[in-house]
Amino acid sequence: MFFANPKYLLLLLLLIPMVVWYVYKQRSKQATIRMSSLEPFQRAPRSWKNYLRHLPFVLRLVVTTLLIIILARPQSTDNWESSTTEGIDIVMAMDISSSMLAADLKPNRLEAAKDVAAEFINGRPNDNIGLVSFAGESFTQCPLTTDHAVLLNLFGKMESGMIEDGTAIGVGIANAVNRIKESNAKSKVIILLTDGSNNRGEIAPVTAAEIAKAFGIRIYTIGVGTQGTAPYPVQTAFGVQYQNVPVEIDEVTLKQIASTTGGAYFRATDNTKLKEIYEEIDQMERTKISVKEYSKKQEEYLPFALLAMCLLLLEVVLRNSVLRTIP
Repeated sequence: MFFANPKYLLLLLLLIPMVVWYVYKQRSKQATIRMSSLEPFQRAPRSWKNYLRHLPFVLRLVVTTLLIIILARPQSTDNWESSTTEGIDIVMAMDISSSMLAADLKPNRLEAAKDVAAEFINGRPNDNIGLVSFAGESFTQCPLTTDHAVLLNLFGKMESGMIEDGTAIGVGIANAVNRIKESNAKSKVIILLTDGSNNRGEIAPVTAAEIAKAFGIRIYTIGVGTQGTAPYPVQTAFGVQYQNVPVEIDEVTLKQIASTTGGAYFRATDNTKLKEIYEEIDQMERTKISVKEYSKKQEEYLPFALLAMCLLLLEVVLRNSVLRTIP
């Protein structure tokens, strides 16, 4: 706590003449009588009022002190504090094509990816994180933000079928690069998750990776899907049934994207492996940054004002009741 008007604290010096005046006044108004000896009165019992007769004046001193403190405007701390924390800028590029509905990960690839990514986001409170989704085309689901509550809410609303189907990996990377390229962060990262190979879009994935490299952006690529075949939901006359379809992930291109930008490629064949991949990326991307935190200024006079009012009321009651004096 500090004071906005500390000069007013000099008024506390007024307490000294108040005490002097009170002592002088007490001596001058006391009636006196000449006695040859005070010994008979020394054994006389003293009333409790005798010990409390100065209490009203003490209360007035305390009230005066509190009023001076209020004038000095006590406030909570109001300054910038520098601290060191860990944080980077991350854009998560998520494939939401229809193939992400395959059920080799539970309940399906897309929902599993969303759940694990949400845990990853919750574990990095100091990061600016954005979200880009892509299929046959790409759009920004959420720009870079530290408001992870909003980000997670948008994450939950992401689903397959929102945009034209297909797998435009190059366009997804280019969109993510466009969202993070102007960042001043020391470390800029794109986490690309897909389960297929590029078959749409006007930008080749490797070309997009070269653009990312030019802006100092690392790309971690994750291929999602089991080896061989995966159960895929198919609408039939008897309802939705699952049929095994071949898993085709262009690992060569995903590895090339990662190596071009200084990142790494991972293969997630089940939920556990996908979670381990995000945990590994989490450990790899830790950069210490300097952060300035601002503490908002708040007036703290209210407790002093309430206490002063209570003590003043107590003084008035005592002075006019049990401790009342007759001049």
